[in-house]
Amino acid sequence: MRRRRPARTLTATVALAGSLALAGCSSAADTSAHAGTKGPELSVSGAYIPQPVMADMAAGYFTVTNTGDTDAELTSVSSDLAADITMHTTTDNRMRKVNSLTVPAGGRLTLSSGGNHLMLMELTHKPVAGDKVSMELHFATAGPIGVTVPVEPTGYRPKD
Repeated sequence: MRRRRPARTLTATVALAGSLALAGCSSAADTSAHAGTKGPELSVSGAYIPQPVMADMAAGYFTVTNTGDTDAELTSVSSDLAADITMHTTTDNRMRKVNSLTVPAGGRLTLSSGGNHLMLMELTHKPVAGDKVSMELHFATAGPIGVTVPVEPTGYRPKD
């Protein structure tokens, strides 16, 4: 013969077990691993597009600064100016297309002539010096950044 527990004891036992289970899954343990982490904090400066020589292709340059404490991955760039924008690195005078570029924590990613850069292909029109082009930079773990990029005369080089 089984002895029945009073309903009050059973309810208290279930409540205690439930609260212990919830305590084990508490978010306090989850957030402590990320305490002090502020993630990537990004800003863009020095953006420009040299006036293109060809009607269907241009290059783009800028610097992304990351004052955060985790790296950011630039995964794509979009603009109404070009149907296709690709990212490239240049090593030993060889240009190579890449899927992403890293903006290191506490550092910067510089896109410049002869180094990392954008190639804007299939232009909707040929921009001229003085024009402004809207671009949006997309990151793997940070929100997009909109940038207004001036078109500079052919041969323009920014001051360091």
